Amino acid sequence: MQFSLTVDMDALTGEPEAELSRILRYWAGNLKHYELVEGTHETLSDSAYVPVGQWRIEPSPA
Repeated sequence: MQFSLTVDMDALTGEPEAELSRILRYWAGNLKHYELVEGTHETLSDSAYVPVGQWRIEPSPA
């Protein structure tokens, strides 16, 4: 399995560095609430609650 986190930098509504830092800090602390098994995923939002990406657990590439 692999963990993948993707953020569309062009979709961020605020300062990119600050928004990306906030997203990473939030999810670093929040992952403990999820079962990290294949298929688990969640939408990532910026500080304006605009969806800008997602994280997911998926199969490793063959």
